[in-house]
Amino acid sequence: MASTDEQFAQAANHWDLETLYTDLASVKGKRLTPVEKLHLRGLLCGYSPAEIAERLGKNTKGVETDLCATIYKYVKSLVDKCNEKIENWRNIAEWLDDAGYKAQIRSSANKFPFVNCLPENSVVNITNITCENNQITIDACLKITVPLPSELSIEKLDIQDNNNN
Repeated sequence: MASTDEQFAQAANHWDLETLYTDLASVKGKRLTPVEKLHLRGLLCGYSPAEIAERLGKNTKGVETDLCATIYKYVKSLVDKCNEKIENWRNIAEWLDDAGYKAQIRSSANKFPFVNCLPENSVVNITNITCENNQITIDACLKITVPLPSELSIEKLDIQDNNNN
């Protein structure tokens, strides 16, 4: 079985876990336990408490109870929502996203190595990134400008105007 650090590790691709762990530890008054970190990563990966329990081979009610007594309480305090009721486990990720804990793409060239292979003056605009059910979707607008070789001219391309036929 994978260690607790390896389980739900994909959360680190989308969330600033170290800052989040540190901030939640300050709310708690001591470091998060490995189990608390594990459950938090499961939520941030989009798994419900029941799915987390199933993946970890645990009792669903036990995971739900643990979350209510720990992570939910810490997050509510961290994001100043102590008086709000958690309507759904998804509230946790939404609140943390709103509070700025989602990892920012620092440099598209570093995160997307294909950018370095594009011709000069090419532009890649990442318009949206979503992560849902263990799938990441990246919407991008790609503009590639390629100069014509100097010996090639428009007249030599033999492009016919279909409107004149």
